[in-house]
Amino acid sequence: MSKTKYPCVYKDNKGVIYYQVELGVNNISGKRIQKKGRKDDNGKSFKSARECHEYVVKLKNKFNESQGVFASGIQLNDFIDKYFLPYYKSKVQASTFKTKSHVIGIVKDYFNLTKIDDITVRNCEVFKADLINNERYSKTYASMIYCSFRQILDYAVTLEFIYENISKKTSSIPKEKINVPYWTLEEFQKVISTFCVNSFYEHMGFVMLWIYFNTGIRVGEGQALTWDKVNFKDKTLTINSTIDLKSTRKFEIKNRTKTDSGNRIISLDDSTINILKNWKKDQKNHSVENFVISYCDRPIGRNTVKRIIDRHSKLANVKQIQAKGLRHSHVSYLINYFNADILVVSKRLGHSSPEITLKHYSHLWPNNDRDLADKMTNIIQYKTIEKSLVEFKGNQAINM
Repeated sequence: MSKTKYPCVYKDNKGVIYYQVELGVNNISGKRIQKKGRKDDNGKSFKSARECHEYVVKLKNKFNESQGVFASGIQLNDFIDKYFLPYYKSKVQASTFKTKSHVIGIVKDYFNLTKIDDITVRNCEVFKADLINNERYSKTYASMIYCSFRQILDYAVTLEFIYENISKKTSSIPKEKINVPYWTLEEFQKVISTFCVNSFYEHMGFVMLWIYFNTGIRVGEGQALTWDKVNFKDKTLTINSTIDLKSTRKFEIKNRTKTDSGNRIISLDDSTINILKNWKKDQKNHSVENFVISYCDRPIGRNTVKRIIDRHSKLANVKQIQAKGLRHSHVSYLINYFNADILVVSKRLGHSSPEITLKHYSHLWPNNDRDLADKMTNIIQYKTIEKSLVEFKGNQAINM
């Protein structure tokens, strides 16, 4: 090891430049914080002692900006277990946490014992390439994994375990455009006509599909729907809760929707009001008085929703769709039969902005460009003149 003219910058016996610097003392733990390395944040070796010195200055400045709270040396998997997962669990619904836990596990397995502050841009790019080239992952799933990785590093910055989210120097993985299958009005009419409402269970299935198709509420919002949210006088439906359903006997109603903007009041048509009134009477005869979509006064499970959709789409000889396809069906219904305004659709769905609605449902809007162009014909009226009103001052085109 030999010193250079720059403090904290050295050369090893092979002439490779590296830095070794003591940044200060952690204000929380009281431990000295030391950093040593041969590469910059992009994973590139230092070409000169001056370049290494500039990097050391940058490190010191960032440490000073963090007010000495920066805590280095924790492994990424430890950070995820001790800090990120508890935080994330408190922020999202149980179903979302369950889904994302496997995704986060992939990030943990990949980086294994890597220290969080040792992750470079090059590491991020290699990780991204491995995800894209992994035949087990769709492009959308790979995008979800990488997005979760970036989210983890964002939280590490918030807690001052690292100075910056190095992964943001890389581009995200674009998602595949997936069009969710949905029912047209004609297909829905065929499906709904396969129910016998004299059967209590089938009557419930009829009402379930009717509500989802005619309101566009999310599956979880429908599962959590109780009669006190139905206002027959004002003909409205209040959506302000969802459900954490482990089983029909073990569940928790959450007094919040998927997003803050999901809290909304939906206007109901007279047909839906009459169907709900008849259903409420039928439920009362079977001692069911709490949940709207229920045959046993407990919320139905997602498997029940899927089973009813699959069974009756087959009976009606129409394509099978996912439960969330009913939400798409509602949007298509509003657009194609009522030419609904984007703002109305957005509020009805509980989106925070029309941009969110367009992001997910733009493909459902018909391409009326031809009709629009036809309507523009002969709208603008004009009459040209024989002699120019412009006085010639030079530099104009001259006819040859």
